[in-house]
Amino acid sequence: MERTLKYKRILLKLSGETLGGDDGLGIHPERAELVAKIIADVRQHNVDIAIVIGAGNLWRGRTGIERGMDRATADYMGMLATVMNALALMDAMERMDMYIRVQSAVEMRAVAEPYIRRRAIRHLEKGRVVIFGGGTGNPYFSTDTAAALRAMEIGADVLIKATKVDGVYDCDPKRNPNAVRFERLTHMETINLRLEVMDSTAISLCMDNNLPILVLNMWQPGALIKAIYGEAVGTLVSSE
Repeated sequence: MERTLKYKRILLKLSGETLGGDDGLGIHPERAELVAKIIADVRQHNVDIAIVIGAGNLWRGRTGIERGMDRATADYMGMLATVMNALALMDAMERMDMYIRVQSAVEMRAVAEPYIRRRAIRHLEKGRVVIFGGGTGNPYFSTDTAAALRAMEIGADVLIKATKVDGVYDCDPKRNPNAVRFERLTHMETINLRLEVMDSTAISLCMDNNLPILVLNMWQPGALIKAIYGEAVGTLVSSE
């Protein structure tokens, strides 16, 4: 029996640590290649894929702020770091014969297209994977919020947050072996319970626009493919 896609266009939110080593720091080409292989497997199912990647492997603005750095300066540094990650991922994906475009909300035409919504949608329609760098282009907003914003702008069916954990738990499963995993949550429950799914701005944006969030373990074999077909995987955060 042929399976039917539940999500035909996805926004994949990756943390910067995805490209890091065992300590989550730096850019390790072999990690980028592993991520590229996972995305290539999903792309073979004719799903439109857009990506937002964080920068925690290169720079954490919180560290600078704690030392007295201006918040806006710290955030702009983070935006630049996301473009570095986007280029590393682009290179790994292109070597697997995928067609990639990097768009940046912070204009740097020598390395990336400026973010233009209609152009991004056109790339997706042509079968290209689009990586959004530079966050929202504004300080005080996280890459979680950038992912929610871009997902809505391109008409994504779901925002998939790819992590190292197989869903959302009521507490840290690494510290508490009795932690309980949620299969489904509403956006409001996620906010009220202060669950660390995404920041509250991103969740509120998804709630206001009825965009589901799926949290899953990207490294679990076949998890992303199960997700696009609507099979039970991870934790689904939705309006229902």
